[in-house]
Amino acid sequence: MQGIQMDLVSEDRLAKMPPVEKIRFIIDEVKSGKILVLEKGLTPEEEATLIEMTMTQIQPDDFAGIEMESYPSQPDSSLIGKLFKKNVVRTRLTVIGPANKLKTLKKDRDMISALVSNK
Repeated sequence: MQGIQMDLVSEDRLAKMPPVEKIRFIIDEVKSGKILVLEKGLTPEEEATLIEMTMTQIQPDDFAGIEMESYPSQPDSSLIGKLFKKNVVRTRLTVIGPANKLKTLKKDRDMISALVSNK
């Protein structure tokens, strides 16, 4: 069967990885042509590192880079967060894939619409 593999990655799996290992995992999976859907998105620092590391690996005929979209993060509104006045940001679902196979068509607060191509 022909197609594109899409992996749904649980929050638990990513939480077990240190940041560098998490970024390496994402890049390796996307370079192999997979689209990843992360249950819990990356922190802003992890996103920046992912983009930096990806830019160093782009090769015209081999790896076109990544396409990444996330729902907007939300501040933590839990009772404990309010009591201790901690500004913890909760990241949300993120979709990451090869730039030549995944294109974002539309994004708003609660929906990401993307086109997946098998070229």
